[in-house]
Amino acid sequence: MHAGLLRLAFAGLGLAACAGVHAGNADIAAAARVQVGVTVLYDPAYRRLEYPGGDVPADRGVCTDVIVRALRTARAIDLQKQVHEDAKANWNSYPHQRRWGQSKPDSNIDHRRVPNLMTFFARAGYAAPPGRAAADYLPGDVVAWDLGGGILHIGIVSDRSSAGGTPLVVHNIGSGAREEDILFRYTVIGHYRLPQASAGAAKVAPVAAH
Repeated sequence: MHAGLLRLAFAGLGLAACAGVHAGNADIAAAARVQVGVTVLYDPAYRRLEYPGGDVPADRGVCTDVIVRALRTARAIDLQKQVHEDAKANWNSYPHQRRWGQSKPDSNIDHRRVPNLMTFFARAGYAAPPGRAAADYLPGDVVAWDLGGGILHIGIVSDRSSAGGTPLVVHNIGSGAREEDILFRYTVIGHYRLPQASAGAAKVAPVAAH
């Protein structure tokens, strides 16, 4: 039910509002932004999820849930299913054993861990150079950071910028989903860019009706 609410909110925006020079992945940025005000809590608790398409309640989540929900809404990409299937087939490519001592994939949590999303995106061929200039980042890009002390973070680049020209980021670092100027606040350790959606593709809800 909560996933449907996010899809309806996204549809209400209308893709036309996201049109711009780099509109190809602005649908992902818009799908991240509609989580602001919906996801208001940071909740890292382990939960048993439906599979596929499982999610925690929409009012809560962690940084990875921003990515999972945005890609489901904008592109109908189910990272829970894709990460789980890739991890099952390529177990040694993922850091399960080293970081968490897992002996087998867990579809309840694997897609909600930053190192696993980084591994999956890299394996999918989405990795881009982690540049230090604002122009290196486009709306809908996924960025991962090292916050220090072994803590990693991930978010989605917005199609809006700060007064200084730095792209904003939609993320959940502890207070729910927010759109903030944090792109260069921490050390960037991962930068990923999905292929642009083809014309008319991946519209989860019909825009023309709104």
